[in-house]
Amino acid sequence: MSARAVLAALLIWCSAPALAQQDGAALYATHCTQCHDGDAQSRVPGRGALQAMSFDHVLGTLTSGSMAAMAKDRSDAERRAIAAFVTGKMAAAGGVAADADGRCTQQISGFPQALDGPRWNGWGVDAGNSRFQPAGMAGLTAAQVPRLRLKWAYAFPGASVSFAPPTIVGGMLFIGGTDRKVHALDARSGCTIWTLGIDAAVRAAISFAPLPGSDQFAIFFGDLRANAYAVNALTGALIWKTKVEEHAAARITGAPTLHSGMLYVPVSSIEEAAGSQASYECCTFRGSVVALDAATGKMIWQAYTIPEVPHPTGKNARGTQLFGPSGAAIWSAPTIDAQRGAVYVATSNSYSNPPAATADAILAFELATGKLLWKQQATPKDAFVVACFTADKTNCPEEPGPDHDFGQSPILVSLRDGKRILAIAQKSGVVHALDPDDGGKILWQTRVGKGGSLGGSEWGSAADGERVYVANSDVRFKRDGTRQLDSTQGGGLFGLDLASGKVVMDVPPVACGERPQCSPALSAAVSLIPGVVFSGSVSGFLRAYSTADGKLLWEFDTARDFKAVNGVPAHGGAIDGPGPVIAGGMLYTNSGYGQWSGVPGNVLLAFEVGTE
Repeated sequence: MSARAVLAALLIWCSAPALAQQDGAALYATHCTQCHDGDAQSRVPGRGALQAMSFDHVLGTLTSGSMAAMAKDRSDAERRAIAAFVTGKMAAAGGVAADADGRCTQQISGFPQALDGPRWNGWGVDAGNSRFQPAGMAGLTAAQVPRLRLKWAYAFPGASVSFAPPTIVGGMLFIGGTDRKVHALDARSGCTIWTLGIDAAVRAAISFAPLPGSDQFAIFFGDLRANAYAVNALTGALIWKTKVEEHAAARITGAPTLHSGMLYVPVSSIEEAAGSQASYECCTFRGSVVALDAATGKMIWQAYTIPEVPHPTGKNARGTQLFGPSGAAIWSAPTIDAQRGAVYVATSNSYSNPPAATADAILAFELATGKLLWKQQATPKDAFVVACFTADKTNCPEEPGPDHDFGQSPILVSLRDGKRILAIAQKSGVVHALDPDDGGKILWQTRVGKGGSLGGSEWGSAADGERVYVANSDVRFKRDGTRQLDSTQGGGLFGLDLASGKVVMDVPPVACGERPQCSPALSAAVSLIPGVVFSGSVSGFLRAYSTADGKLLWEFDTARDFKAVNGVPAHGGAIDGPGPVIAGGMLYTNSGYGQWSGVPGNVLLAFEVGTE
């Protein structure tokens, strides 16, 4: 999903020889200014987002994180100089641990609550990725929502984004972050049970299940270096780790999905950013689904979204060899259809010519073998890289596409009459309904937004047996070169009848007023309980609306400072990426997203129903 492909692209590097002098400002001006200080439509993080990060986080990203491949020709001294310049900070003395404070006072020997009790497991709460939490699991009614009050805040050190949603099982909360750690917290109090350091940041949801063939309970997740993990849920001990894709730009941004002892891992990449450099041989990455044995991490099969291996296609204007077809990354969690023995995924745009017939598409693979069962493409000929929005367009494909890929999971839902539907919204601003029992045949298509690289529907929709609820982004920037958000453009929340595609609920955008760094855009995933749909805004507000009439039931402004239970300075900001998680009478939301000129932040907030 190219609008998010540069989420961790802190710096874009040329392949020129290392500079002799170590001045961070000069290095930044040579290698970074074009993207980070250029037109807002370049969509890479601006200086404000970089300044909100810690020195250690930026340096770690450049040396061993997702940008290591791009910075491989820079010396250690140059990386340190750049990290110091863009953050305005130096290394933390003594390397203060992120979880130094906030440890639970009593060591647990088992799960605090029953495993079959209230839970939100993985990205979409069920195998169909509906993001609909039934009443019994939610423990929260429409009548109680107006009484939600903040209970605790947990902060990720040195972060400008809070992009990993929590998983709640057995009274424990599992979450990753930009600090290259996975954290296990007590879901009620937020105190820390354990932490585990890993190779790279985790932005995807975590899945929980018994480890097959053992008495252990495990959590499964992926990181931004394309590693999949299984970890003991109670102790934080590593069980296995598997590299699922060797391409240097590969990463895991969608939650791995568990089914019948198999872990289905979606693979995406940041090659849209790296491929924008004129010296880069763009492009060779192909998205894929990898099936791993959940007990051992052994790869059972890997199905590429583009069957054809990229081959030389010509040279760019500077003589650099180009390759294609490429792209069709999978940014979101796979959806399981046990009835048909299928796994459904949604793909991104192509990166280079020739455009792939499986990009911007919904694909169905056989669960057991990875065989492609059918494909349904929404936007043909959509070849695009970040260069298409920068001053140097050398690697932008000829006749580039509109960048209208899918960033969310297909939702598999059964209507009350038994008819099954795959529903998904697109960055084009169009909502699609497909027939999973008839080769992905299009049932209806309804436009709810204008669309664009940051437009239409971004991270996730939600559905019950009657409607699908879709948030509209349509983020726009001022046309004055300042990279500032246009506070008058974007937004809107819609409920569509699943049988017909007709819009039956329409909540208009909420204006920002004089609020700085604000947009009414709704980019984050939405979540649903009976009678209530929750939606977070780039403005920083989390709001709850009645599904009966679209009436506002509750709102909370997250764009402010908080006192965190783990003793880390806590700041809320724009809400983007993951949506709210509801379980056991509590609601959890991430806050902080400084990537696209929104307000940076680093918190996970937990709410409970207060007394009158």
